[in-house]
Amino acid sequence: MSSKIVIEDLDLYYGDFQALKKVNLDIQENEITAFIGPSGCGKSTTLKCINRMNDLIPNCKIEGNIIIDNENIYAKDYDVNTLRKRVGMVFQSPNPFPMSIYENMVYGPKTHGIKDRATLDEIVEKSLRGAAIWDEVKNNLKKNALSLSGGQQQRLCIARALSVEPDIILMDEPTSALDPISTGKIEDLVTELKKKYTIIMVTHNMQQASRISDKTAFFLTGEIIEYGDTFEMFSVPKDKRTEDYITGRFG
Repeated sequence: MSSKIVIEDLDLYYGDFQALKKVNLDIQENEITAFIGPSGCGKSTTLKCINRMNDLIPNCKIEGNIIIDNENIYAKDYDVNTLRKRVGMVFQSPNPFPMSIYENMVYGPKTHGIKDRATLDEIVEKSLRGAAIWDEVKNNLKKNALSLSGGQQQRLCIARALSVEPDIILMDEPTSALDPISTGKIEDLVTELKKKYTIIMVTHNMQQASRISDKTAFFLTGEIIEYGDTFEMFSVPKDKRTEDYITGRFG
């Protein structure tokens, strides 16, 4: 399989504090990669480097390279708008805009210059179908998105990420605010989505990582301790610290 994302010697500083230390990762196309580890260990920070969201944080300094499809996204002339179109993001808490379901869905495409109503209608249906929520909302597209249940809101946010046709989807603990039934639906959806997208998911849920990811990276104090095939890591971890974390001895 080909590498979709290559992270090389990534260091990140918030002022004097070094949050990431020499992170190296090779992420394959059409796989789900889970980032696990205790709170504050660098999982979400690494995730946000992949769509350059850390650029928005004052006193944040980044060294190293992130290569997506053989292009260095930290090169001086790299267009961040292009990057944000290619790399979708789904957050921990569902965050639909306080507007109709339809307006939520066309927000991204309109930002990228699509104005034709028929084209927008098509994108809305395709994206909502892609996020397995079309049948639940197709007769209520004018309804305020905030009136949906938490699980539906999160699937809407996934649909919104799909609407600009990314090829990578970043998920920062997308089910931590959801009940078990909604969590199951999102997990099924993510497993289906990897046929078309490369997915990276930060999760605190060990069972979730072992259920749905192909590869897992275990972070501790800003470093990657172990990275490899999920099944292998959960059955025969190479590092004692990985084993201690997975078996619940700390974290």
